[in-house]
Amino acid sequence: MKADHCPVCESCNIQIFPAGKIVYWRCLYCMATFMDAMYLPNETAERERYECHENHPDDPGYRSFLNKVTAPLAERLPPGQKGLDFGCGPASPIPGMMEECGHTVTLYDPFFFPDENALSVVYDFIVCTEVVEHFHRPAEEFKRLDGLLRDKGVLAIMTCFQTCDDMFENWHYRRDFTHVVFYRERTFHVIAEQMGWYCEIPVKDVVLMQKP
Repeated sequence: MKADHCPVCESCNIQIFPAGKIVYWRCLYCMATFMDAMYLPNETAERERYECHENHPDDPGYRSFLNKVTAPLAERLPPGQKGLDFGCGPASPIPGMMEECGHTVTLYDPFFFPDENALSVVYDFIVCTEVVEHFHRPAEEFKRLDGLLRDKGVLAIMTCFQTCDDMFENWHYRRDFTHVVFYRERTFHVIAEQMGWYCEIPVKDVVLMQKP
């Protein structure tokens, strides 16, 4: 069992990082922690897990949770921007929340809104809420997102930052088997550097990346 590179930054400077019965790896360059490939879930298992989510777009608590990313994003956008909710899941409040701020949002999700036409245009902003931790090939996905952004476009990400190695094995976020890669603030700064993006972390667990 040997991973040969980090799937986030593609560095070969990695070491094993076991947690319970699952083997993870730590990238010593970007500090991402990622699941060994032999444990990655297949598409059927992923979809079954996502279908168990009970989020509702009108749920005030869910909207408040997502406001952590939509509020700082909306503050930085000029009026009338066109966005993409990438990995939106079956019922996302993001379109309604951003439309309340004067923007339009297209949905894309490989399981629930798999319209490839949504990936054939470019956007002023892209929102990824609770999505990037599911990426099996993060480097490829971030390159794809870069191609979907206009110049000056903003990529808004929300994911739970991994901060404490001592708590990793029992961390609730790790226990979702579809969460296969975990990011630190350092990880996002490395991604931004590699992609040529500007990186801002307005609050914990939220990252705003801007394409020059």
